[in-house]
Amino acid sequence: MTLPRRSLFALPAVALLATPAHAAPAWTRTPYTFKVQKPWNLPQSARYSNSGGVHTCWVLDTDEPHTQGSNTDPRTEMRYLQEYSSGGHALEAEIYVPSGVNGPTVMQILRVRGGDPGTPATDFMLNVTNANGGTLRYYTSTVVATGIYNTWTRIRIEHTAVAGGTGKIKVFANGALKATVNDRGRATRHFKNGVYHHGSGRAEARFRNITYWTQ
Repeated sequence: MTLPRRSLFALPAVALLATPAHAAPAWTRTPYTFKVQKPWNLPQSARYSNSGGVHTCWVLDTDEPHTQGSNTDPRTEMRYLQEYSSGGHALEAEIYVPSGVNGPTVMQILRVRGGDPGTPATDFMLNVTNANGGTLRYYTSTVVATGIYNTWTRIRIEHTAVAGGTGKIKVFANGALKATVNDRGRATRHFKNGVYHHGSGRAEARFRNITYWTQ
């Protein structure tokens, strides 16, 4: 007895479906810890406060660096203790910058070890200038937000790091993607926010609703 040949069109419908594309892992809110870096010769309370969940960081251009003998610019920053070299990590916060502040870095990803010799110390910096009512820029190039003075702006930085390779960084302002850039290759790094001051006079920034995320 000869069995009839089955037609392709007789196969179960599920066998004809394309395999779905791989979905990226979901972001998960994750606990975080930090320490405050401030001028080495001042008490923390002289340059940092936390009142009702609003973290205020300020520094003067004449202040000392955060370690004695360092040649870096003065800073008051929240340095997150979650270090990573691979995987997805994100920091999100609302930022408030008072009118006239010009020159500081208010968020950054700092490379602490394991990078190639001669590689810059940061993968990402978000800097404030006094243009257009206060402007946030990726380093000195891409504009991330304008009109930031005296208002709260929600910033999210997502970093998908690759062990031994080059990863991607995305920055969002008020929910809108503003830039996607490469990091600077393999390293162990961490997030920071506050004021790392490259300008003159007083620099201040406030942060609230800070959340840390991983994939």
